[in-house]
Amino acid sequence: MTSLSVGADGGVGPVDAEYPGTAVERMLSIRERARAAKLTGDWETVRRQILFAGGLKDLPDAAPGQGYTGHSFNDWNHCDLTAMAGSESSNENRGKVEGIAAGNQLGPGIAVASLQGDGLGTGGGSWSTCLLGCHHDPPRDVAHLQFKSRIAFKLVWCPPALASFVLVDDDGGLLNAGTPAAGSGLPALRERQRNFQAVAGSKYATEAEKYGTIAASSL
Repeated sequence: MTSLSVGADGGVGPVDAEYPGTAVERMLSIRERARAAKLTGDWETVRRQILFAGGLKDLPDAAPGQGYTGHSFNDWNHCDLTAMAGSESSNENRGKVEGIAAGNQLGPGIAVASLQGDGLGTGGGSWSTCLLGCHHDPPRDVAHLQFKSRIAFKLVWCPPALASFVLVDDDGGLLNAGTPAAGSGLPALRERQRNFQAVAGSKYATEAEKYGTIAASSL
């Protein structure tokens, strides 16, 4: 992270000078939760741990756009955990991110699905934003352009087997890794393949490649 200054969302807490839409305290707390998460067992159990670490509720029955998180980390794209300031949560895309709907209004869902308290800092919310465009330097994805925010973490499936994943921070640093139980309902192989393809060649691919090599050697 680059420079921080005092005076955050609602005037409380630090501000990221480069990405002022970041809910910094919440992001840092989420990373600590991600480091501590137990990422073993069946996929849905693991996915709920990822949601909780990210400050998101498990809401598989909510309406899309109204807090539904059943898609979160369940496809190739919705794999960025973004902690954004409350003042930015209703931002629309308006053509900033190529391939994303012009509106992409996520504010109501963020408000419903975001956990508060429990050490998550003051203010802000969480969402599983699209990683599309993150291979650019700097990233040209929903977190960085629509919400002007760093990511708290990104889930990347690890080649060559794509049976394990890593959680990496905004700089590509490793936070945690997991290998869910085989046959427990993982995202389809094509989704896991496309997930890695979307980060290939970027800082977000490095730890996935390292961990994937280690995991493959133990099979």
